[in-house]
Amino acid sequence: MHIDLDRHSGITLTEQIRSSIADRIQSGLLQEGEKLPSVRNLSRLLNVSLMTVFHAYEMLEHEKLVLRIQGKGTFVQEKSLRFNEWKTQNQLGKPTLDWQNSVADYLPRAQYWRMMQTPLVDVAKLSMAALHTSLIPTEWLSKQFYQYSQVDNTALTEYGPVQGDSKLREAVLPYFRSKNIVTSPNEILILNGSQQGIDLVASTFVGPGDCVVLEEPVYPCTIDVFRKRGATIYTVPIDEEGMQVDHLAKLCDSRPPKLIYTNPTFQNPTGTVMSMRRRVQLLELAQSYNSIILEDDATSDIYFGTEPPPSIKSMDTRGHVIYLKGISKFISPGCRIGFLIADGTFITRLVGSKGISDLGTPLITQKAILPFFSSNQLNKHLPVLREKLKERRNLVLQILNHTAPKNVHWTKPDGGLNIWLTLPPAFHAEDLHANTLKEGISFLPGHVCFAAQQQFHHLRICFSYLDIHLLEQAVTTFCRLLHDFLHTNRHTQQFMHM
Repeated sequence: MHIDLDRHSGITLTEQIRSSIADRIQSGLLQEGEKLPSVRNLSRLLNVSLMTVFHAYEMLEHEKLVLRIQGKGTFVQEKSLRFNEWKTQNQLGKPTLDWQNSVADYLPRAQYWRMMQTPLVDVAKLSMAALHTSLIPTEWLSKQFYQYSQVDNTALTEYGPVQGDSKLREAVLPYFRSKNIVTSPNEILILNGSQQGIDLVASTFVGPGDCVVLEEPVYPCTIDVFRKRGATIYTVPIDEEGMQVDHLAKLCDSRPPKLIYTNPTFQNPTGTVMSMRRRVQLLELAQSYNSIILEDDATSDIYFGTEPPPSIKSMDTRGHVIYLKGISKFISPGCRIGFLIADGTFITRLVGSKGISDLGTPLITQKAILPFFSSNQLNKHLPVLREKLKERRNLVLQILNHTAPKNVHWTKPDGGLNIWLTLPPAFHAEDLHANTLKEGISFLPGHVCFAAQQQFHHLRICFSYLDIHLLEQAVTTFCRLLHDFLHTNRHTQQFMHM
């Protein structure tokens, strides 16, 4: 088990070990019933004292994440029947794979992977930040795939350019110009979704020990990606104006970041919008300290009233901003297409990194998407999508206003797909999630969105994925379960504080 330890950090080695193992357990990389390295072996592997590892395991046991069995070892605590199934398989003589635990990996956690493991059957996914099928232009897209495959089969028989289809890169220029982003086809890289863009930027520009700043809370996968690179992660809190740039300025004075990640418009998970004032300040800070800004723009097209402020990239004249734009949130998640815009040598290096990664995005998908941007289809699609999502947002807010507990608070987003809820601090959203799953409802527990000190009393629900009638039922049931949870656990909390 590989754990990156920062021996100069203000966080104790015991806490770093505890936190790393807890992340692996909570994200599913360490599965129920799996045996952890012995105290002696892990202390030797990490070059720390026996007591350091012992106390870390002790803390994990106190959190009910592991179970220590005298004479046998330390195991990931069972929370379901999976552990019994695991034991039965071994009792039946299936060879154990314990030797694999001796092979080091470099995955600190995989919360996004865990999120995608929610059972598909009979679960109302308030957790899923994606569009319901009725909101996706499936018939139009299917027609494009069919027509192109009939006219030209080269997309099935040849590799496309690593940088992406030149016609598509040309076709998206008017779309980006409408966002005041002046670019050229040579400065655009076509991706397998913007998720790949985060990983490409990290693998190209971030190495062990590099300082990376994330807003917090943040899209969980960014934590996974930058931890995997061995980055030293610092976090800056978000308020109603987005990232608190004054906090970032103080950090820059002591530790200038190599990269700053931000999702400034209808931020995931909170739905907040960074003010114009802070966008300007953030760009000025990046210019002052020669930092990269990775601007993730997933949902700026989904606004329910006034158009949001212009992107940070639109104000960038010195090449500090690498801009990501995915289409999954407003066209189709299944197409897995995204765009990266960068200037100067950044784009050259990122294209090289893309070539190492996968040799290019599937050409047939690019060809099918092309008419969406080269025709008037996008301009027809977006107003309808905004209106339908606004209706869903209003429905959810109305239900929350009328039926949610008074001591629970939530954001009221002007766009995007998410609503961020905050419970009283003493209550743990993961425990609530266990209850709602029994009733067939999932949401995203908020602690996975924190890279530093995890906060357990937040959660995210999405109003875009379910049929509108099922959405109404799911949110109403969720509020009932939330009432029950707070009432039942209120007595437990009172007892604990006596």
